[in-house]
Amino acid sequence: MFSFFKKKSPSFPSADDLTAANAPSHASNKAPDGSGRQGWLAKLKNGLGKTAASISHVFGGSRIDEALFEDLESALLMADAGVAATKFLIQSLRRQAKESKAETPAQLKELLVDCLSDLLAPLEKPLSIGAQQPTVIMVTGVNGAGKTTSIGKLTHRLADSGASVLLAAADTFRAAAREQLTVWADRNTVEIVSQEGGDPAAVSYDAVCAGKARGKDVVLIDTAGRLPTQIHLMEELKKIKRVVQKAGDASGLGACPHEVLLVIDGNTGQNALAQVRAFDDALGLTGLIITKLDGTAKGGVLAAIARDRPIPVYFIGVGEQLEELETFHAREFAQALLN
Repeated sequence: MFSFFKKKSPSFPSADDLTAANAPSHASNKAPDGSGRQGWLAKLKNGLGKTAASISHVFGGSRIDEALFEDLESALLMADAGVAATKFLIQSLRRQAKESKAETPAQLKELLVDCLSDLLAPLEKPLSIGAQQPTVIMVTGVNGAGKTTSIGKLTHRLADSGASVLLAAADTFRAAAREQLTVWADRNTVEIVSQEGGDPAAVSYDAVCAGKARGKDVVLIDTAGRLPTQIHLMEELKKIKRVVQKAGDASGLGACPHEVLLVIDGNTGQNALAQVRAFDDALGLTGLIITKLDGTAKGGVLAAIARDRPIPVYFIGVGEQLEELETFHAREFAQALLN
């Protein structure tokens, strides 16, 4: 059982049973290739290697002085941490350095790992499903962020955990989206609700009702990728959410969707924060999936998000393989970004 998956059913571990699985070590997570969590962390560290090298270079001297803090400020800004988070981290680091009487740059670097871990800690939260059957998850994001691929990976994790999943192909805006989601459904051997040229809100409504009728654990709704500046398309997203709410009411599922996830391309820097703000204002986001942390992404934008809109980061991705989507852990990420 993966740590992100909490299922209230006799056939799955209870929340208490998942305590060990949620521990920071994540030692129980096993990838199909046998590499497990440690192998995935190595990929994450490699993906963030350029940023880690540029920040580590700041601590290469022999003493702690004002020039070091100035260089560190520049390095954090270059890593996409943003002005607010950078200022917060520098202030926290100065305070901790004084309290601990740090004497060397190496000691200061370890304190920075602590400061960044503390800043990112509010983002660390497992995705919980099972309070309602099905749990309805609406997924959105801009074109090219890896939204549909992330849905495929998430479906794989859920299905591998023993959950029954129904996909809803509500991305009728992009020509190949329905076909792409169908491929992911086939690869994961799960059912899909789709309509050629259908209204996305109608597809979503049908999927929620079908998920309830078929006894599914999860309904994943793939919505059209769009820029937050496309007002008419953002209004369509709001409509989908309202219709899903009506389907939830009709099916006795309570407030639907139970989760609203935004998929963000980790390469987009501060634009990612702008996306979080816009989609959160429009839809009320409950979680994030950060993708493409596999080579060119700077990674610091998570610090900016934590300071501005601390919405939980349920998963981060480092590649295209089904297994390359993992739960977010604040200290692991801080260590990968700084070491």
